[in-house]
Amino acid sequence: MTTHGLVAPLGGRLVDRRLAPDAAADLHHRAATLPGLRLRDAELADLELLGNGAYSPLTGFLGRADSEAVVDGAALGDGTPWTLPITLSAGDLGAGTLAEGAELALRDASGRLRGVLTVAEVFDRDLEREAREVYRTTDDAHPGVRALRGAGATLIGGTVRVLGGGGDERALDPARTRAAFVQRGWRSVVAFQTRNPVHRAHEYLTKVALEQVDGLLLHPLVGVTKDDDIPAAVRMRCYEVLLDGYYPPERVLLSTFPAAMRYAGPREAVYHGLVRRNYGCSHFIIGRDAAGVGSYYGTYDAQLLYDELGGAERLGFQAFKFEHTFHCTACEGMASARTCPHGPEHRLLLSGTRVRELLAAGDDLPRAFSRPEVAAILRAAHAPAVGRAL
Repeated sequence: MTTHGLVAPLGGRLVDRRLAPDAAADLHHRAATLPGLRLRDAELADLELLGNGAYSPLTGFLGRADSEAVVDGAALGDGTPWTLPITLSAGDLGAGTLAEGAELALRDASGRLRGVLTVAEVFDRDLEREAREVYRTTDDAHPGVRALRGAGATLIGGTVRVLGGGGDERALDPARTRAAFVQRGWRSVVAFQTRNPVHRAHEYLTKVALEQVDGLLLHPLVGVTKDDDIPAAVRMRCYEVLLDGYYPPERVLLSTFPAAMRYAGPREAVYHGLVRRNYGCSHFIIGRDAAGVGSYYGTYDAQLLYDELGGAERLGFQAFKFEHTFHCTACEGMASARTCPHGPEHRLLLSGTRVRELLAAGDDLPRAFSRPEVAAILRAAHAPAVGRAL
């Protein structure tokens, strides 16, 4: 494929597994005669990303060889770097009823048809090994491990065809995102990923990065997250008001990333960078505690894994690595230990966790923590919950 100077996708070309209108109509007609499988929220998100090319070079849910290669070595069987196993649970389907070559109608929780899978194999995985290698823990308190066990050991591998349309209009697929970059004349693009409400540390990191590249893709994750995370619609409004007043519009693109969070820490952070490469991004921001949860991972483990896996030379994207950032009252601005000489008594540490704590307590967000326009949206969105708790 022609990349127009942008970084090439994994495998050299974007995969598109979406059904053309005539094929989609045929599938709707045949679906009633096919065995069906209702997908979990994370699997539905994976199905969309398989369809639109975000998971290039994958053409479907992984079979045994690729799944085990990813778990054990953070790469597909052919050596292509890939850090999270993209797999489909067999659910309540009897493994003996799924013959190779059979078709499965893939449906959401409401029964709506979302795609079709051609079965390549049915196999069992080692749940303990996958938890240990991917999540670095077998603790059921970890949300990713808990979801892994809930999905079960029996998996179905095979290629998919996906019904498009009806999704988030702000979720530009990789081809449209690349086209937008080309239209703007960008060749070097940095992506920023977060599931948390945007605060001043995020703004600082993205602007430091933007000084070094042509454009910035703000790409908040809007798939399923933990119950205590701020809803995606609220986070998007925060980004919109921030862009209206504090970023140059010709150098920033805001789009949504319809993935689910797995909270796999280092593995997931590198996955986020690999997928953004498919969207056309040459750079990706990896900050502290990237894609983590609780205290399962070291502060900079994601940055260390990026280097261990070969860095830009093998992974194909350049990581912008950032340390703890904070607002320094003495410096009167954002800084990090690399740039600020003052002690901890001058430092206001910013994090999505702290934002949620302040909101839950009904406290105001300091101006050093969040832009007033963003704080107003968060307070308004959280006020009903606070009222119910009183």
